Amino acid sequence: MRYLFEDYTFDSDRRELHRGAEMVPITPQVFDLLDYLIRNRECVVSKDDLIRAIWNGRAVSDAALTTRLNAARNAIGDTGEKQHLIKTLPRKGFRFVGTIFEDRQRAAQSASLATHGGDLGKVPSSAPRLSIVVLPFANPGGDPNHDYFVDGMTESLTTDLSRISGSFVIAHNTALTFKGKAVDVRQIGRELNVRYVLEGSVQRGGNRLRVNVQLIDAETGNHLWAERFDKPVADLFDMQDEIVSRLANTLNALLIAVEARRAERLPNPDATDLCFQGAAWFNRRLTPEYMAQARGFYERALALEPGNVEALVGTAGVSCTIGTNHLTDDRIEHLTAAEAAVTKALSLAPNHPRAHNVLGIVQIFSNRAAQGIAECERALALDRNLANAHAHIGLAKLYLGRGGETEAHMEQAFRLSPRDTLVYVWSLIVGLAKFWHGADTEAIVWLRRSLEANRNYPLAHFYLATVLAQVGELDEARAAAQAGLALNPSFNIRRYRTNTPSDQPVYLAGRERFIEGMRMAGVPEG
Repeated sequence: MRYLFEDYTFDSDRRELHRGAEMVPITPQVFDLLDYLIRNRECVVSKDDLIRAIWNGRAVSDAALTTRLNAARNAIGDTGEKQHLIKTLPRKGFRFVGTIFEDRQRAAQSASLATHGGDLGKVPSSAPRLSIVVLPFANPGGDPNHDYFVDGMTESLTTDLSRISGSFVIAHNTALTFKGKAVDVRQIGRELNVRYVLEGSVQRGGNRLRVNVQLIDAETGNHLWAERFDKPVADLFDMQDEIVSRLANTLNALLIAVEARRAERLPNPDATDLCFQGAAWFNRRLTPEYMAQARGFYERALALEPGNVEALVGTAGVSCTIGTNHLTDDRIEHLTAAEAAVTKALSLAPNHPRAHNVLGIVQIFSNRAAQGIAECERALALDRNLANAHAHIGLAKLYLGRGGETEAHMEQAFRLSPRDTLVYVWSLIVGLAKFWHGADTEAIVWLRRSLEANRNYPLAHFYLATVLAQVGELDEARAAAQAGLALNPSFNIRRYRTNTPSDQPVYLAGRERFIEGMRMAGVPEG
């Protein structure tokens, strides 16, 4: 079995540890200790567990155990102070907390090659899913004074992509060995065992900065996606943060879609493959039909692997979406199910950013807005690019009667991910905040933006109808309400009224005015 983490490959069959292409020298006992920690990474192992497994129960001093643990940490670039891979839990034991990918196919494919021969480039890729290397961006202008910015962007992007759940990103130091070299991306893919290569260039001309980026399939050499940023030069580091965040968010959704298409072609998809397909359906559209498709894939993943964290977070997201978008009368039931699933996920992966975000959303919609804000802030502390966490903090402020603060949080979300799959939801939230503060004309502008981004979102039609009715545009309001009912025929005022996410007086006062607008627009009473 080969285990992949950071830029290391731990081969338990060959008893080898590699960092990139270089073998890391390691003593047999330290190798065994690492092997035991990695294989038992789902639980905390005690000192006695280690002694039984590594020393066959012989008496071992604490100093000897500490020496071996320090050697194991040193071999994989960890330390007793950082503990980002091997964590010591006082009075409990030790746990390997790094993200691991198991490569079960490699040995079988290598044996097949040895038996049958053939071109390595045509062998089905054994690289981990979501595995990528960010090659050093080129500096076409050649200005050495500009190199620091180009290198900084590459390093920051490497760091931010590693925050994508389930990703395997080659370390920046390894990628730097390709700087300035003519490269064959398929050869790089084989050398580093990655599925994707991201390359780009940063060029400065006068007062403008141009960044070109391409995502390439390392197995075929095909270009999957390209993007260009052309911006006036302002503060370079602010620009770097903005561009990197936008790229990371775009690539997150893009790579999930690509992996889902790969999974569709597999005769026997495993739990991870099914999670990619569930996520791809979830990202398409917030409708009952799409949510049912997403849930089906997540449930199949959980049937194969009951403790799969991504599947648990996925099912929680589906239940949360159904409960928060007025797609059912059983709102509380769906929010309760979402909270149960995401709580279980967090018990298995306490630092899962999206799980904290989903829990925050559940709390925001179940009259616990202050707690929800804290969870979303926790999610952002773990992954600064979670634009949806900013958006829901803005919504929570509305529920707390502080809707004047909502737009600033939403601007953060738009800045981080201007082409996000949820832009239409964020625009709707700003529209609601404007309406609650009596800025009806501005609310209409934002609600129209929501519909421009996604005309198949029922709530945008209903909410636009409501505000149009309040400004006297009754014919257009009724047409908008009918468009919403065509998408969600079961929506009615009773469902909206009984599913109140907050009891804050300022919010409730605005809600009554909102219901009045719905009634004028012809939304059914229920």
